[in-house]
Amino acid sequence: MKTIRRVLYTITFGGFAAAAFAQAPIVRQPPTPPDGQQPQPQYQQQYPAQQGQDPQQGQSPQQGQYPPQGQYAQPQDQQGPPPPPIPPQQLDQLVSRIALYPDPLLAQTLTASTYGNEIADAAGWADQHGNLTGDQLGQAIQADNLSFDPSVLALLPFPSVLDMMAQDPGWVTQLGNAVLAQRQDVMDAVQRQRQHARGYGYLESNQYDNVVDDGGYVEIQPLNPTLLYVPIYDPRLVFYAPRPGFFVGGAIRFGPAITIGTTFGRYGWFGAGFGWSNHAILIDRRPWGRTWVNRGAYVHPYARPYARPEGQRIEHHEVQRSEGRRR
Repeated sequence: MKTIRRVLYTITFGGFAAAAFAQAPIVRQPPTPPDGQQPQPQYQQQYPAQQGQDPQQGQSPQQGQYPPQGQYAQPQDQQGPPPPPIPPQQLDQLVSRIALYPDPLLAQTLTASTYGNEIADAAGWADQHGNLTGDQLGQAIQADNLSFDPSVLALLPFPSVLDMMAQDPGWVTQLGNAVLAQRQDVMDAVQRQRQHARGYGYLESNQYDNVVDDGGYVEIQPLNPTLLYVPIYDPRLVFYAPRPGFFVGGAIRFGPAITIGTTFGRYGWFGAGFGWSNHAILIDRRPWGRTWVNRGAYVHPYARPYARPEGQRIEHHEVQRSEGRRR
């Protein structure tokens, strides 16, 4: 009799345990990093893409080959709650690769990041038209009926910047979302990084840009507003104290001059920058007011109202992939 009761108890208890196990959610804990290291945020894991790796395949993409338009970046006009706020230390890392851009280029890059689903296509077009510069490039944009947002069109003279963005769409999505949802924090992060680079002696005025302290805010203004140079630097170096004997003067290099033709004035180039004290991004001398809430309907008030061209893109130029891409 005792044996029968023991069997029945085992069957009953086992049934309840199995049912409870089936209903309990399975929570997968992330693996513990070795040596007590903290897990890296997503954009840090994708940092190698800036050095030429495809974040999805782990391989270097061929020149001018980018993910299809919108494959990775989430459409910015979908409804949904804002992303979780990014803490200051992670924002510093998020903006580190562009924090030392001259103010006009930085302003255009931040606004363009909020249209991440257009970046890959724009980068491909810029790569195929690397033989065009200045006003010729501006005329080609209009002739080909390109329908990108003006902030993306403004970056077409800078194929190296578009390349960097196109090869790391995850980073672009995070940056664009942060610009829309926490612009003040993004601008504060840029200032923290600039203060570090300046305090350690890396960031100084030179033959390309004038670095000034305006009421506690570090501004980087091109000496000639029609000629811009893209700074080339290692974020893992210039925002930290140099080791003894290290020559800080060579840590930041510059690519060749990029001419901003007069036709690019319609995209706000000659009025692009920041109102640092009130956390305003200025495009065409007007505050850029696109946020997470109004991202689907916002139209920037350019001095010359811009309307996206209707109809299909038309290629009027000989497609030519430049072997030595402009920086």
